[in-house]
Amino acid sequence: MVLAKPATFMNLSGDAVAPLYRKHADGPGDLIVIHDDLDLPVGAVRLKRGGGTGGHNGLRSLKERLGTADFLRIRVGIGRPPAGVDPADYVLTPPAPELRGAFDAAVAAAAEAFADIARLGFDKAMTRRNAKAREDNKSGKTPPDTPGGNILLAPGASSGGSISRKEARSPDDTEEV
Repeated sequence: MVLAKPATFMNLSGDAVAPLYRKHADGPGDLIVIHDDLDLPVGAVRLKRGGGTGGHNGLRSLKERLGTADFLRIRVGIGRPPAGVDPADYVLTPPAPELRGAFDAAVAAAAEAFADIARLGFDKAMTRRNAKAREDNKSGKTPPDTPGGNILLAPGASSGGSISRKEARSPDDTEEV
């Protein structure tokens, strides 16, 4: 297992991760990226294999430097910004005090999801986590509406890196996550 905290901005996270990825990973399944996601409600946590960048500059940098976006993902919902607030400003702003608890719970849930991946493997952990999210939605346990965001890269099954940085979403990118 490799943990690293690069000295780069999130927009350049691929520069820090690529050398570690090439040295320690056998493929994209060995890298788990934990990242903020504007398209999920505040506090929601979902697992996903691969996908687009969704305008996330940190994910875009990883895709460009790794040559693939097929790495594993733990998506942490930060919700959409309020009307009139630029998404770039929104993700760089700390969560509103009334949402801090939901944000902290989401970080704990992301850590739990990572532990599930280590214990059960990604596919079983994804099935378990995403099914739990569907049950929570049915029972009305939906998270509140909006804090700020971070991205964290964590080690995959056999290797990877750990990075925590804030990220701005490109307003001109329409690629879906």
